[in-house]
Amino acid sequence: MNGSVRIGRVLGVPLRIHWTVPLLVVLFGYSLGSQTLPAWVPDQSNATYTVAGLVGALLLIGSLLAHEAAHAIIARRKDIPVEDVTLWALGGMTQMGKPRTAGAAFLVAVGGPLTSLVVGGAALGAGIGLNALFGWAIPAAVLVWLAWVNFLLGVFNLLPAAPLDGGRVVQSVIWWRTGNRERAERAAARSGQVLGFLMIAGGWVYTLRGALGGLWLMVIGFFVLIVANAERRQAGMAVALHGVRAADAMSSPVETCPDWLTVERCVDDVAMRARHSTLALIDFGGRPSGLVDLSRFARIPAAQRKELRVRDMATPLSQCTTCAPDDLLEEVLEKARPSRSGVQILVTEGGLLVGIITARDVARLVRRHSLRGTDT
Repeated sequence: MNGSVRIGRVLGVPLRIHWTVPLLVVLFGYSLGSQTLPAWVPDQSNATYTVAGLVGALLLIGSLLAHEAAHAIIARRKDIPVEDVTLWALGGMTQMGKPRTAGAAFLVAVGGPLTSLVVGGAALGAGIGLNALFGWAIPAAVLVWLAWVNFLLGVFNLLPAAPLDGGRVVQSVIWWRTGNRERAERAAARSGQVLGFLMIAGGWVYTLRGALGGLWLMVIGFFVLIVANAERRQAGMAVALHGVRAADAMSSPVETCPDWLTVERCVDDVAMRARHSTLALIDFGGRPSGLVDLSRFARIPAAQRKELRVRDMATPLSQCTTCAPDDLLEEVLEKARPSRSGVQILVTEGGLLVGIITARDVARLVRRHSLRGTDT
């Protein structure tokens, strides 16, 4: 996710924190310390409320991490590759590959909400116990608040609409009943579109009535609607690309540039005539060595263009997505590395470059599929 930084690993999976997480800590910490706790446990010092609010907000972040970690643990046990876990203002996101079976999809989806409910139950029990045994009213109130938030998080995530976990559950059930994963994905995405619209409308009504919480509901609704729209398009693309080989999608011959050329020579001799926004580089043996985005040339000062080699500013082959001509395009796209220029896949055979697949090539296939009148 853009705007996030990697801070370490959790259970062997890279953990990323979005810049909105500190904002989330401040907002929840302030709300808990200045409003909730004074109402529940009056006559305490401001310092006590402030520290307790901050601790509660940090515990909430920990519970969000537990929710996402549950997804990641189950996914890895089901041999689903997990790329990373990202925490952000609206919760968390676990980037992973597609489950191979409906059963695996169900278990991965339901693991997060169940973890939130378990955390909520544990926090509620601990809060009641602390208050009954030791009379620690403030810590008990923080734990009860944490329990309430986790119960709300668990129930909300079980709503039957993608991209919420409940939508994934519905998707897995439809997949199991029909045997058609794409159909299941489209159904879950449609339910997400409906939920997003209802949340936006409901938030607008609450805002007009003076409830500022309506703005938060609208923000979440917009997120659900945008992601659901993207997932519906993705499901349609999966139908269009089903069974398509890389060789059927690639552009060939490929526009290449010798990687030993200077930037000045590359611009004058190659880039000015290029049809694509990215050039494939080849070494002295004619083998692919990387990719270079033409937009990067504009940022190179004129004085450096005569000395700087193209290979020194390119994305090396080890960081590019490559495949063979007979590989299924859908599987290749699942493991494709993200790029500022969109899809950029080098097709190689026998160590030589035979084609390139760009976002334009994929869009062309999807448009051709839609002309057949097939439901996507």
